[in-house]
Amino acid sequence: MKYDCVITNGKFVTPRKLVKGELAIANGKIAAIGQGLAQQAATVLDAQGQLVLPGMVDAHVHISEPGRGDWEDYHTGSQALAAGGTTSMLVMPLNALPARTTAAEFTRHRQIATGQSYIDFGLYGGLVPNNRGEIAAMAQAGAVGFKAFMATTGSDLPGDFQNVDDYELYRGMQAIAATGLRLAIHAENAVLTDRLAAEKIAQHQTDIQAYLDSRPPLVEVEAVRRALYFGQVTGCKLHFVHLSTGAAVAQVAQAQAAGQDVTCETCVHYLALDATQFKAIGPPAKCAPALRSPAVQASLWQQVQQGAVTAVTSDHSPALLAMKADPHHNIFEVWGGISGAQNNVDLFYDIAVGQQRLSLFQFVQLIAAGPAQLFGLTQKGSLTVGKDADLVFLDPTQQYTLTKADLYYKNKMSAYVGRRIHARVTRTLLRGQTVFDLAQGFQAAPQGQFLPGAGYHAG
Repeated sequence: MKYDCVITNGKFVTPRKLVKGELAIANGKIAAIGQGLAQQAATVLDAQGQLVLPGMVDAHVHISEPGRGDWEDYHTGSQALAAGGTTSMLVMPLNALPARTTAAEFTRHRQIATGQSYIDFGLYGGLVPNNRGEIAAMAQAGAVGFKAFMATTGSDLPGDFQNVDDYELYRGMQAIAATGLRLAIHAENAVLTDRLAAEKIAQHQTDIQAYLDSRPPLVEVEAVRRALYFGQVTGCKLHFVHLSTGAAVAQVAQAQAAGQDVTCETCVHYLALDATQFKAIGPPAKCAPALRSPAVQASLWQQVQQGAVTAVTSDHSPALLAMKADPHHNIFEVWGGISGAQNNVDLFYDIAVGQQRLSLFQFVQLIAAGPAQLFGLTQKGSLTVGKDADLVFLDPTQQYTLTKADLYYKNKMSAYVGRRIHARVTRTLLRGQTVFDLAQGFQAAPQGQFLPGAGYHAG
């Protein structure tokens, strides 16, 4: 037979048009898209009229292994992502312990993920105080980029990830610029957020509104502007993660227009949830930056619609259930992260394409093509002949209410539990092999492969 598998009766979302027909797979690659292919196939798979999309490339995922595998490990985290239609993940260097801030830890983390991940994975290196001497070695080990926090993060535990001050950020950008890789930045003003939070706590204001007030939009916008200037001076390529305000995205767009090599992403939760819903949902919806007012959210949507955002990600940031509880009614003590990776594709499709905010092609650009191009994943991101057959079947007619029983996370919690979602992922394929099927779950062993960055030196 000419093809290993042909998918029939699908609506295939290619980069330029929606093709109703068949897609052939050979040796894990897309071999043809068109008509009359099935008779040359060893196996035929009926898509039953569903949309067939390129698998999502989630460029912002936190897996807490090693050290905190009880929060989320590569097995459970990759299962949740695959069940949600993601076929490639780029994993941040925290909240593992020790964090991935040295070449030795980078290699160890890669070894841990190999054989456990159900989807392909790339790894960021971390920029933390006093590790600039490790930057080049992590690039050579295959880092897809680097991550830094301008906001306060970490703990007193040895090896935990720490934020950088302006000096370390500036010197770190110089070191990263020499690698040609991109620095992903969590941009919030640490002094303002820390002092505003301390002020609220001192006044015994520890409810959700107090948390929102401690992280206003200005702390994000100011930090973005400062980092942009550092990037301009150092020549470091920048990528701002999880931007939550239209004003911050507009700053990035302005820098792009002036010729600076800078991009940004936002997350599904900033587009799906607002501050009012945070108050209704409670601790599972706490994140940083904080969820925004409906007006600020509308400004973010406007920037997304105008094409100013390169990627939409999950920023999946899981934790133990006890860490998201609030027994003392102090939201400042609650872990700040949303478990959202399993609902990347269906929920974003629902609120974007389903509600006619974005076209189907804009949607695919944001979840797949954009992040793949940004991080040099040349075999990922589109239904194009020759690329990896990473595919997701999405049924836009199927509705369901998310329950805890649906979740594959290590800790079964999500800010979206109880939400009605008007689309559903029914099958995910990695390099032509079914990884997840809605009716049968996971049948095969993990087959995820390492995705090295541009500076990778094998050996």
